[in-house]
Amino acid sequence: MFSRRNFLSAFFSTPFLFGGYAFAVEPQRLVVTSYRISPGSWPGGLRLRIAVLSDLHAMNPWMSQAHIARIAAATNALKPDIILLAGDYVASMPPYGVGSYVSMEDCAEALSILVAPLGVHAVLGNHDLGRRGNWGESVRRAFPARGIPVMENRALRLEKGGSSFWLLGLGDQWRGRGGIGLDDLPATLAQVRDDGPAILLAHEPDIFAELRRLDHARRIALAVCGHTHGGQVSIPFYGPRSIPSRYGRRYAYGLVVEDGRHLVISAGLGMTGIPVRFGVPPEIVLITVDSPEAAAA
Repeated sequence: MFSRRNFLSAFFSTPFLFGGYAFAVEPQRLVVTSYRISPGSWPGGLRLRIAVLSDLHAMNPWMSQAHIARIAAATNALKPDIILLAGDYVASMPPYGVGSYVSMEDCAEALSILVAPLGVHAVLGNHDLGRRGNWGESVRRAFPARGIPVMENRALRLEKGGSSFWLLGLGDQWRGRGGIGLDDLPATLAQVRDDGPAILLAHEPDIFAELRRLDHARRIALAVCGHTHGGQVSIPFYGPRSIPSRYGRRYAYGLVVEDGRHLVISAGLGMTGIPVRFGVPPEIVLITVDSPEAAAA
């Protein structure tokens, strides 16, 4: 029988159970979140499997070099056609007396086992451009040295099975240093030389709201972002505790479709602020992009 004493004991122990789970259990989980999308502009015959890793925030003991390597191995097992790294590899969370920062050389070494036929491609995040990341130079040096190009306002034409598409890697939108972001979407779009569809890889999802203002952005069928952590803590019956976006919960997490364009926002893998996660476990995102005709079939 559930007595008053048992009820009070359960009630007052709940915060401790919540805290223990959020600190010790959920941050070490790893889930695969899958989406299948069919943009109207996507060509028939081009089926693309995209794996996305975001917001590692490499830091011992929560996101160690060995743990990053395990995430990379799990990503390879999904056999994606292309792997996209959506920024924030540098940690800025305080060590809290027990942690230590993972160098970008060690992070890049762990990620170097990633393999996909169409390559592994990265963009920078706002934490990479902070003081701990030496204003982005630590990632810009370490990643290319391990075969992972860092794309900043660059367009790359890729082919699969005789069909082509464009990957657009956007410079980060962070306005913290001098008030000027590194992103230049018009200049990136200007590098596209044919009518092939485009995938936009950017760290912050707020750029998605800007696409409708640019005529050439109509070619962007899919945008892939991170940054929000899905709120990192999602409270039952309330939702994300906070979202670092000018648009609030509009671009909090998951699949968003606006004006026929698709946006996928990853909850990421690591943590900032405090070393807890609740309701938004670390995830590898797997996106399958297909034509509407193929999806209907």
